Amino acid sequence: MRRRTGLLAAAVLVAASGCGLTSGSPMVDDVKPGTIGRGEPLKGADLTVVSKEFTEQLILGAIMGIAFEAAGADVLDRTGIQGSVGTRAAVENGDADATYEYTGTAWITYLGNSEPIPDPHQQWVAVRDADARKGLTWLPPAPMNNTYALAMNQANYRKYRTRTLSQVAELSEKDPSAVTLCVEGEFANRADGLPGLEKAYGMSIPQRNITQMDTGIIYTQTAKGACTYGEVFTTDGRIKSMNLVVMADDKKFFPNYNAAPMVRTDTLRKWPAIASVLDPVTKALTNDVAQTLNAKVDVDGEDPHQVALDWLKEKGFVKEG
Repeated sequence: MRRRTGLLAAAVLVAASGCGLTSGSPMVDDVKPGTIGRGEPLKGADLTVVSKEFTEQLILGAIMGIAFEAAGADVLDRTGIQGSVGTRAAVENGDADATYEYTGTAWITYLGNSEPIPDPHQQWVAVRDADARKGLTWLPPAPMNNTYALAMNQANYRKYRTRTLSQVAELSEKDPSAVTLCVEGEFANRADGLPGLEKAYGMSIPQRNITQMDTGIIYTQTAKGACTYGEVFTTDGRIKSMNLVVMADDKKFFPNYNAAPMVRTDTLRKWPAIASVLDPVTKALTNDVAQTLNAKVDVDGEDPHQVALDWLKEKGFVKEG
């Protein structure tokens, strides 16, 4: 997914830089300005929006595109690109104008840093400043932070009453058999996954207490109570639909993956109103909102573009055309 790093990612990024995007279709939503886009400041603009292929990104790409439409732009929809690096390359090379990207992904995957910055604002500032030299402008980030977490079902929460990872560490010391984990293989071995987590919180979980499995299975097994804690992503819709309790990362170990608009600088110079159009929308994107919207797609089977449109109308950002 978006957090993979290393030589393979770099190689794919180089390969992607040599080829243009060929897919895409115009967005044709019948929308007009609500609280954003008044006066249609983007009228006359032809903007291409891209996203990665997973649910949250499809929704964010649609949100961005519809916001541009309401402000008067003609929008080409090229959401759903496979992998992070292709999306990045499209904006950097001028094949696309904008996307919602994650600060941690940029800092670690694209910019090649090994150590995340614990403060979310400073993480964004560091990415903004580094990418400014690459012709990319990062607009202010959303509160939503799609990072790692551990979660448990309601029955286990009532039994153990942990709400923070420090309390999980205390429980593992007091009752080692109580802390069992369902995790992905990658998380089990990454420095910013379980090994680093154990070190940061001073706990050592026996190998027999750790079960590795695919992401989707982790949620169902955690909900069933097959393991006390499961590895989750904090904006995943299944957290809400399965009524899981997320442990707070009270020592701020996990990297910050706040979503923020990443816009080609040349495009922003030509159409500076992009910033004012997106800013109120981005500020409204919290973890709770992301979980709700993601669940509409992943749990209820709704279309990502329609989910984005409905939310923008519900919030009053756009109106029916």
